Amino acid sequence: MHDQRKATYDSQIFSQPIAEQIWRAKYQYRTAAGTIDYSVHATWERVAEGLAQAEVTRNRKQTAQTFYSALKNFKLLPAGRILSGCGTARNVTLSNTFVMRTIPDSVNGIMETVKDAALTMQMGGGIGFDFSTLRPRGTVVRGLDCPAAGPLGAMDICDSVCKMLVTGMGRGAMMATLRCDHPDIEAFVAVKSDRQRMRNFNVSVMVTDAFMGAVRARADWDLMWQGKVVRTVSAADLWDRIMQQTYAAAEPGVLFIDRINAANPLNYLETISATNSCAEQPLPPNGTCPLASVNLAQLVQAPFSPEARLNLSELRRLVTVAVRMLDNALDVSRYALDAQRDEAQSKRRIGIGATGVADAMIMLSARYGSPKAEFLLGTWMQTIQNAAYRASAQLAKERGSFPLYDARKHLQQPAIQALDQDVQDEIAKHGLRNGTLTTIAPTGTVSMFAGNVSSGIEPIFAKSYSRMIIRPDGNSGREDVKDYAVWLYEQMFGPEAALPDTFVTAADLQPFDHVRMQAAAQKWVDSGISKTVNCPEDIPFEAFEDVYLEAYASGCKGCTTYRPNAITGSVLLA
Repeated sequence: MHDQRKATYDSQIFSQPIAEQIWRAKYQYRTAAGTIDYSVHATWERVAEGLAQAEVTRNRKQTAQTFYSALKNFKLLPAGRILSGCGTARNVTLSNTFVMRTIPDSVNGIMETVKDAALTMQMGGGIGFDFSTLRPRGTVVRGLDCPAAGPLGAMDICDSVCKMLVTGMGRGAMMATLRCDHPDIEAFVAVKSDRQRMRNFNVSVMVTDAFMGAVRARADWDLMWQGKVVRTVSAADLWDRIMQQTYAAAEPGVLFIDRINAANPLNYLETISATNSCAEQPLPPNGTCPLASVNLAQLVQAPFSPEARLNLSELRRLVTVAVRMLDNALDVSRYALDAQRDEAQSKRRIGIGATGVADAMIMLSARYGSPKAEFLLGTWMQTIQNAAYRASAQLAKERGSFPLYDARKHLQQPAIQALDQDVQDEIAKHGLRNGTLTTIAPTGTVSMFAGNVSSGIEPIFAKSYSRMIIRPDGNSGREDVKDYAVWLYEQMFGPEAALPDTFVTAADLQPFDHVRMQAAAQKWVDSGISKTVNCPEDIPFEAFEDVYLEAYASGCKGCTTYRPNAITGSVLLA
């Protein structure tokens, strides 16, 4: 590999100025003594060599070269924590995703959890909490003869701590969940109405199958605490509150929590009640998972032509490399808490997904949301799922299965039984190195680093737009950006060439176009999907109100919407 001291900056590697800005601001390693990553190639080398340090039976130099070749030219994109922290002296984690421990219903328990959360965020982790274990607001606290502040009071404390850390450590991110039968659910649903409150939280309601049945039947719904009914509401009215609030403020999202647990391959070991900050990773208490995405926009051969195709053999190869890379990340990563390390080592979760999906579809003349696009996405995710599980079985042959692996119970899981038969045979023979393997993360920043390819499985936001960014000096500003597929088309056919009608943007789509694509991917993703149903500001409520119902009916594990509004403002301007 290249000598880092002799590496020089290659301006041709970045297709757009924002890609270089992202690299310099987020991923270029610098120390007080001077710059270490002299080029983006040096960044890839640093990451590859850092991840190869976990190798015991393989040649580290050779493995690092394999990793580097996958990272080169933005084909495989590790998540930001790996790109910025791996191979450095920084005391940071290599995982973006965490869920905190179950919160004890006591002042000491809450404050200990907040402290653990602060330590986790300080090391770079985005975190999630389930506040359902906290007694409702107004409940008398024994021995003190005073009313409890309730889940929202604890959320305010966490929000303030996150705000403090944002000042010194960059942007923090948290997720709050609450069960749909908690007595404080209505206040939780409305919490983001105040644009000054909970600005560091995403919020999602944990919706049960029983509640969805009550909504359909327009039945009463009991709000419970410690097995006793506190009061009864109309399920349909509560659902309408959720939909009216997400229409007005883009939150709360919903998590179909029974489906999440039923589909979890590790459900014989754990119960999930929260996700990380962006909801792509449902995790148990103290759970964590490193992430990486294959950039499908770099795998299209003969783009924009009748012969255009995605190189599936290269996709399988990159996924195989990613499995080993992320398994190594679990061992070389730092953790804020011993409980997080223990959870990571005992189940060895990793999350491999895709990005650049919409751009790849445009290159193959498929309109986002169309039957052809649904088919392609399902095919690509099925390929990733099978390749990941095959690679994990082979890694188990070499390194052993994850410590809590139960072959009989694991092989009975629906996600395993849906795999190709030859992959199931490999698992039966060798076991699995990793408890879960696939996810679709919100790859906004790393996708810009890769030339502004479309993020995850999202459609392109706009052909060109202005994006608000935080510059290295801490000041915010706006940067003009062009979608990668648009940029490539102009490179091939000239800047004046008319774009084909497959260049659809989020503004061209209906809400159910988004839901169909999410459902097509979810069938082949064993964890979660970070996906936003983007809607125009002028969409009538009547065209919006059934989005979450459609997501439930389609087999999604959750749903989130975004409509520009006075409360949230807008990050992107077309």
